[in-house]
Amino acid sequence: MLFRDSPEQAAFRAEIRDFLDAELPAEMWNMRSDREEMDEEEAAFAKQFRAQLADRGWLTLGWPKEYGGGGADFVTQTVYMEEMSSRGAPGAYDQGVWLAGPALMNEGTKEQQDRWLPGLRDGTSRFCQLFSEPGAGSDLASLQSSAIRDGDEYVLNGQKIWTSWATGAKWGILLARTDPDAPKHRGISYFILDIESPGVSVRPLVNMMDAAHFNEVFFDDVRIPIDNRIGEENRGWYVAAATLDQERSSINRIVMTRSTLEALIDYVRDRDGGSTSHHIRHELASRAIDFELGRWLCYRVAQMQSEGENPNYEASISKVFGTELQRQMGQTGMRVLGMEGQLEPGSPYVPLQGRVERWALAGPSYTVAGGTSEVNRNIIATRGLGLPRS
Repeated sequence: MLFRDSPEQAAFRAEIRDFLDAELPAEMWNMRSDREEMDEEEAAFAKQFRAQLADRGWLTLGWPKEYGGGGADFVTQTVYMEEMSSRGAPGAYDQGVWLAGPALMNEGTKEQQDRWLPGLRDGTSRFCQLFSEPGAGSDLASLQSSAIRDGDEYVLNGQKIWTSWATGAKWGILLARTDPDAPKHRGISYFILDIESPGVSVRPLVNMMDAAHFNEVFFDDVRIPIDNRIGEENRGWYVAAATLDQERSSINRIVMTRSTLEALIDYVRDRDGGSTSHHIRHELASRAIDFELGRWLCYRVAQMQSEGENPNYEASISKVFGTELQRQMGQTGMRVLGMEGQLEPGSPYVPLQGRVERWALAGPSYTVAGGTSEVNRNIIATRGLGLPRS
């Protein structure tokens, strides 16, 4: 792979940076963790910012042009995600665009595409992902929520958990078991669920930052029209697996905390005037090296995808490295700031607006969400190193 942008990618990167300099207030977004809730002002800004992304065609940058997308390759999409995530830009990554959109384009009927794709393109439709369950997270094929056919409808019962932003979503992409007697990877169907349907209950899960980013969702005899099933009945696992391949570089995980590292370095320089202990210097240097290494692991995955290869264990390497780095950044920040690092945003003596405390609390969740580090290490061991299964 090339360790530099092509002229076209460099020009696009510069265009994104100019746009963010002009349109994104750094004081509002750089200090945030994506595990936090938005207040009314932030939510209003995020809505109009998403509309700007949609107007520029960036929201659906990677969609094929025949569906109104930009037709960009994976490396160009990674450039976009890197720049957006490095500034904490809201709405740059959208579950509906990245997951529901490809499923509809690949497996949906013309009527389904006409129904849901326009709202994804213009940024007005909000989707959440209803995949994980209390007993089916990393081993998603063990899910037990059932959707039983009843004429032209399915009757849905069960529970989902760790659903990000379910309280603000209109639609959910859902996996449910439609054949309880089939092997676990079969007998699963893929649906688009109206979150406002009777029988759907959304309950917030408050995290360590006292925010309800995650939710659990319950289904009690919820009726789903057959027209909301995407693809063949009992083939939903394969629909989901194909769409989950769309964005695997994990560049957002790497760069989300880079501004915090830069702020820490500036803080240490201003506070100590260059007299910082060598232990702190070495730790900050190690994090800086980690960021650069992690960045190229992400671009390696994107390059493989652009060339038509399947980055199986390579994507797991990128995911593990990126989420462990997020966790380490919170720990590094605490060691640099000491007791002051525990102060929350809004405290009168809090350094760096409390962003270190935010990342220290959010960090552990990243190594679990989206596939645990343990499961991904097993993938690396078996598929990457050829080690036997235990």
